[in-house]
Amino acid sequence: MITAAHVIAFADDADAARSFFRDVLELPAVDAGDGWLIFAMPPTELAIHPGGGWGEGEGGHRLFLVCDKIESTVDELKAKGVECSDEIADEGWGLLTTFTVPGHGEVGLYQPAHPSPIDGVGP
Repeated sequence: MITAAHVIAFADDADAARSFFRDVLELPAVDAGDGWLIFAMPPTELAIHPGGGWGEGEGGHRLFLVCDKIESTVDELKAKGVECSDEIADEGWGLLTTFTVPGHGEVGLYQPAHPSPIDGVGP
C-alpha cells in the first residue's frame, strides 16, 4: 500500500539547501523540472510522539537523518565544512545531534539504540 515517505523541507534559500543535499550529503536526485530536485533517501522510519516536541507544536514535523556511527558521521560532515550545532547527546533511546543545512536551518542526526523496523537489526 505505502511504498515510501516524501519529506518536505522548507528553506529560505532552496538552491543552497538543494546543493547541500546533492553535493555534501551526496544524495542521488532527479530534476522534476526547472531545477526542482527530488532526492532519494535511504529507507525511512516514522515515529509518532504525543503532543509537540523539539520546538514543534502538535501536528509539527522534524527531519532526522539516521546513521550507524554518529561520531564518524559528524567527523565526516565537519571535514566537509558542515556546522554541527550541538554536542552528541545520549538520550537513552539513541544518540542525537543536529547540523545546519545552508538556506534551511537545523536537521537532526540520530543513531538509534532500538532495532530498526526496516531491517530488524539492532544497534
